[in-house]
Amino acid sequence: MFGSSLPGGVPQDEDTPVFVISVAAQLSGLHAQTLRSYDRQGLVSPGRTAGGGRRYSMRDIALLREVQRLSQEAGVNLAGIKRIIELENQVDALRSRVSELTEELAAAYAAAEQAAAAVHASYRKDLVPMRNQTALVVWRPNPPRPRR
Repeated sequence: MFGSSLPGGVPQDEDTPVFVISVAAQLSGLHAQTLRSYDRQGLVSPGRTAGGGRRYSMRDIALLREVQRLSQEAGVNLAGIKRIIELENQVDALRSRVSELTEELAAAYAAAEQAAAAVHASYRKDLVPMRNQTALVVWRPNPPRPRR
C-alpha cells in the first residue's frame, strides 16, 4: 500500500496525511463518527484539505488504534487517554531536546579540547631547553643587623 512517494513525486512517510475518513475508519477498526468525535475532542488531529476534509496519516491510524486499545482493554476514559497522549508527546519532545543538548555539549567539549590543544601548542614554542644537570644551592640568610 505504501511506496516511497505519492503520485506526482510527493514524498510519503508515516506523517503524510493521505487517507480519507472512510479508509482511516476501516484501517483503525473504528466507525467514521467515532473518528469525527475524537477529532472534536482533540484526541487525534488529522490533516485537512483546502476544502476542510479530513486526511489521516499512518501515525494518525496508529494513534486511533492506541486510543481504542486504551479505552477497551485498559478501561481508560477519553479524558485520561487525552492526558496520556499529551504526556507521551511531552516526553517525546523532551527526549528530542535532551538529544539536541547532548549533541551541543559534545560539540562544546570538542571545541574546548581544540582550544586547549592550541594553547598548549603555542606555549611549547616558548619553552627553552635546558641541560640536564643538577646543582646544589645553599642559602644562608644574612645575620640580623643590630638596631641603632
